Amino acid sequence: MKTKLIRIGNSQGVRIPKPIIEEIGLSEEIEMILKDNKIILRSAEQSRKGWDNAFEKMAEENDDQLIDKEGVEAPSQWDKTEWTW
Repeated sequence: MKTKLIRIGNSQGVRIPKPIIEEIGLSEEIEMILKDNKIILRSAEQSRKGWDNAFEKMAEENDDQLIDKEGVEAPSQWDKTEWTW
């Protein structure tokens, strides 16, 4: 698809057709990456997206326990020799 640059204030931009925006799932915030002399536009990734649901599901399934609890709670060699109470 060919398109033209349009003036936006002192900058220039490209209009992205609505069907492409919907197909790709772009929202208000996007990432623009320059790679190998090409511009890549993609949806901005939301860090930790869906974590709240994942943690909730883990708690429901009682899968939110430490798997190395003994190792974490046991005193280390440093605790035994260097730490003073």
